[in-house]
Amino acid sequence: MRNQHITLFVQCLVDSLRPDVGDAMVHVFEKLGVPMNYPPDQTCCGQPAFNSGYRKEAVTMARHFLDVFEDAEAIVCPSGSCVHMVRHHYLDLFKDDPAALLRARSVAERTYEFTEYLVDVLGVTNPGEQLGSRFDGKVTYHDSCHLSRGLGIRRQPRQLMENIPGLHLVEMEDSDHCCGFGGTFSVKYPEISSAMVETKVQHILDTGADVVAGCDVSCLLNIAGYLKHINSPVRAMHIAELLDTGA
Repeated sequence: MRNQHITLFVQCLVDSLRPDVGDAMVHVFEKLGVPMNYPPDQTCCGQPAFNSGYRKEAVTMARHFLDVFEDAEAIVCPSGSCVHMVRHHYLDLFKDDPAALLRARSVAERTYEFTEYLVDVLGVTNPGEQLGSRFDGKVTYHDSCHLSRGLGIRRQPRQLMENIPGLHLVEMEDSDHCCGFGGTFSVKYPEISSAMVETKVQHILDTGADVVAGCDVSCLLNIAGYLKHINSPVRAMHIAELLDTGA
């Protein structure tokens, strides 16, 4: 296990709507004895503005992100979409600014998604022994788009869940199909978004799972909303919450 000091980058939706996910992530790192800090002046990475075409505003947010996190040894975030923004789109935003591009590349190389950091950097492969995790129930997993396609992270979340005692992981059909959230997409195209989440939830229900897990709160909020709409007892949980159960 590498003894790095990590800096937490907490996604806006986690901070505003699901702070319990941020707490769970902190608990996991505390159990591993990993030193960490949280810069209070961090704000949005700029992804909503970037995706909506407001590049000037996105650049302003990205510069602030670089100012806040530039000296961090390792930056860890419980959101694949935000990490994708920093790793890939910052390089596009600053392509005509050599000095800022150099800074962005350096920060991008030190920015990790939560499960990626646990498995690939810290070597967490047995949460039962290393974290005291336990979850009794059947769980299915949703591959969020930026995480799976943009970052190529598919193995790490599954490896963690497969080694949580009591947890039975069952794959859903088309696990990597979009849930329909897509940030402003769900606002601009509500009919299409609703049809997509309806299909996603049906695949979840077909597994007979008690829980649908994921690594992005944005997707989980969207899925949870539809599950509530149809009065389903299936819960939507971030993987940090699963890892934080048991002990």
